[in-house]
Amino acid sequence: MSKTIFYEIRVEGHIGSSWSSWFEGLTIRCEENGETVLVGPIKDEAALYGVLMRIRDLSLPLLEVKRVPAGDQPTEPQIPRDGR
Repeated sequence: MSKTIFYEIRVEGHIGSSWSSWFEGLTIRCEENGETVLVGPIKDEAALYGVLMRIRDLSLPLLEVKRVPAGDQPTEPQIPRDGR
């Protein structure tokens, strides 16, 4: 039985929050430094690879993939700073 794990995936470039459903419902947050952070639960390794393939398909340079420790997981949905 697999357990859902929260991830933080950082890419170079900005993508709008309207892409959230294409990225398995992850929260999309655009940073002022020109990076985008995708955050949220990913149900298993296959789903993680699916998100990474979509990043590749958009030709977005992958900067970081990080598991979010259980104590650091958000309890409420985050609102993207760009308001999109």
